Amino acid sequence: MIKNNIKESEVTDYKHYLNRRAFIGGGLAITAGVMFSKITNATTINNYLKNKNYGKGLEPHSYEEITGYNNFYEFGTGKRDPEKNAKNFKTKPWNVTVAGECKKTGTFLLEDIIKNQQLEERIYRLRCVEAWSMVIPWLGVSVASVLKKFEPNSKAKYVKFTTLLDKEQMPGQKRPILDWLYVEGLTIKEAMNPLSFFAVGLYGKELPNQNGAPIRLVVPWKYGFKSIKSIVKIEFSETRPINSWQQQAPNEYGFYANVNPKVDHPRWSQKRERIIGRGGFFSPEKRDTELFNGYQAQVAHLYKNLDLAKNF
Repeated sequence: MIKNNIKESEVTDYKHYLNRRAFIGGGLAITAGVMFSKITNATTINNYLKNKNYGKGLEPHSYEEITGYNNFYEFGTGKRDPEKNAKNFKTKPWNVTVAGECKKTGTFLLEDIIKNQQLEERIYRLRCVEAWSMVIPWLGVSVASVLKKFEPNSKAKYVKFTTLLDKEQMPGQKRPILDWLYVEGLTIKEAMNPLSFFAVGLYGKELPNQNGAPIRLVVPWKYGFKSIKSIVKIEFSETRPINSWQQQAPNEYGFYANVNPKVDHPRWSQKRERIIGRGGFFSPEKRDTELFNGYQAQVAHLYKNLDLAKNF
């Protein structure tokens, strides 16, 4: 499994991290099979990353902000609960079951699923349906590169993802907040889009428990609840799955969940978003919400002739 040799004290401040990125260009890449075992500190991590300029112009939030403010209801509903309650969450070994409309099914070790995959750094803005956002430097692999390994067939129209169910390790699951298991889904075209990403780390470190360790989905043009954490099952399906929040409140949460400032949540506006950690308590910094979270050029074609107000 993933081995983490980076000490907490070696995590580089994000301003210095940004300066280092200016020197990346056509550098060496590192495969997921050895991603952390041969990297000894955060200073050298970027020399091994395949840079595709994701997140150009975005300034990442600090490691402390990213790991200390989370939505992960399996560990509690408060934003600080996941950091506190996920400390002893065991992620090694980690198995992922692959099922449904594909040639290669079964239960696999995570390290075998991402073996020989090209690790990439991607800086994406995470936009929450609660109208807040932060910018995160993820480390991981493209969803397409993983899914193609299992050879989905022509009936695979959708991909369904499922989170671990373990009430002893995940105390939030003892409360009927949702109908556990936590489930999410994408169309196969969304899943295969180059922006879709499986994150296994951030800031050059192994992914922290509270951020969805050991593997989570990141779909940057959708609201954050689509980016399911601690994935234990991937299923190719001919029929569209019902995601957990859609099942819980279908008038508030749809299947697509594309960031759209013109479609308000029934209880609040989506036209603007609060930037975590910026500005004062009584005057937080805000920004205008962008359609598809700013990724319109890359994903708008997926929704041609689809009414985004009805298909929210």
